[in-house]
Amino acid sequence: MFEMTQVTKAYRTDLLETHALREFSLKVDKGEFVAVTGPSGSGKTTFLNVAGLLETFDSGSYRLDDVDVSKLDDDARSKVRNHKIGFIFQSFNLIPQLTVLENIALPLFYLGWSTEKSAAHAAELAETVGLSQRLRHRPTELSGGQQQRVAIARALANDPKIILADEPTGNLDTSTGDQIMALLCDLNRQGKTIIMVTHEPSIALHAKRRIHMLDGHIERIEDDA
Repeated sequence: MFEMTQVTKAYRTDLLETHALREFSLKVDKGEFVAVTGPSGSGKTTFLNVAGLLETFDSGSYRLDDVDVSKLDDDARSKVRNHKIGFIFQSFNLIPQLTVLENIALPLFYLGWSTEKSAAHAAELAETVGLSQRLRHRPTELSGGQQQRVAIARALANDPKIILADEPTGNLDTSTGDQIMALLCDLNRQGKTIIMVTHEPSIALHAKRRIHMLDGHIERIEDDA
């Protein structure tokens, strides 16, 4: 499903070279729930950006759903993102002018779905995350937990092969965060592959496998199995 092998990524300026990933290797099987942890500056965000095809890397290889994405051009990378990856962000990244229904349906616009088909599918996803009574509301009319549920539904809109979650409970109180994690765990039980970046040990414990990063590489792996 997901395999990075010896991936290296450095950021360079005229005066400085910072290695964010150092020969980073990770394999994630279909249906796994993996948490990536580590202190600030350990490379978690760079890893997620590379995994989501938002950034390129300097060396190594990366296969996603049996496709080598290492050498793809920008258009091909966008196509893979649109069809195979669902993103959940700490800051929700909802469009304030759009309703719940429209925010959820947004990825389907880029897939060429009709307005009617997109709206029907978005309504189904809203019901899945418990927001069927909020379809016409806008983000500012929702609680933080409700906004994150919209973000999760949006991430599911394209039926992705893998969900990448960046601190999905970072802006939520403990109780609401637990509800969001229960929803993610339920999605994982339904077969979704999830890779989640978090700095919270209690949140990471929801994953079956925990990858602890330090200085751009894997320091240790904890596996419930």
